[in-house]
Amino acid sequence: MRPVPVGAKGTYTLRVTPAHLASQFKDAVLPPVFATPMMVTIMENAALNAVRDYLEPGESVVGTVVNVRHLAATPAGHTVTAEAVVTKVDGRRLEFDVTARDEIEEIGKGTHERMVVDLGRVAAKLASKPPK
Repeated sequence: MRPVPVGAKGTYTLRVTPAHLASQFKDAVLPPVFATPMMVTIMENAALNAVRDYLEPGESVVGTVVNVRHLAATPAGHTVTAEAVVTKVDGRRLEFDVTARDEIEEIGKGTHERMVVDLGRVAAKLASKPPK
């Protein structure tokens, strides 16, 4: 991994469709709003985008900690954008501030951590856990 500067930013944008709603993959009685797990997904993608250019071939980053609040509801048809900003680099551990917005307001915020991993080592570790 090349040095990752504090302040590096990444974004990820998603148009909310019915497949992204809490009522579609959790419980049909939930209101038709953007699901919290989908918000976390776009925040994680924004964090990956913030550091992607600093990774060496054969490296990636995996999420290890997510601490976010979902602040406002977003219906299908809206566009949501997540932003991640690197706040700390401790060896292979990277910390981010993350936010998400729709066209109207901030819908979520929090912190996220990712670890730089060697994809070969991850593949070897997974191979030691054969499917059941």
